[in-house]
Amino acid sequence: MANATHNGVLNNVFLFQGAYFVITGLWPLLGMQSFMEATGPKQDTWLVEMVGLLAASIGLTFLVSSLRGGRLPLVLGYSTALSFLAMDLIYVISGVIGRIYLLDAAIQFVFITLMTIFTISQSRQRD
Repeated sequence: MANATHNGVLNNVFLFQGAYFVITGLWPLLGMQSFMEATGPKQDTWLVEMVGLLAASIGLTFLVSSLRGGRLPLVLGYSTALSFLAMDLIYVISGVIGRIYLLDAAIQFVFITLMTIFTISQSRQRD
């Protein structure tokens, strides 16, 4: 499960997940003010920018893997989506971040669900 072979539908999941991470990752770097208007005030903007760069880097990895038809980094896909989902839920519930982050949590949940469905489907096709 470390890597999934190139599969049209699963490939598209990584393509969309990659685009989502690049767009949302670069947003604070390109427009911190609009990012904070949407998500709430931030103390350490450098940290927001660093997380954004990391998200964009992961997104680029997904895009390149998808576009080149190479092996898909399934572990990275799951771990990244689960990390964002967990942090979104924990910190929204504790009142640290705004409820807008529940939208990101829902999107991460969709990525996890789609990766799971298409990985299982791909596995069954090989059997």
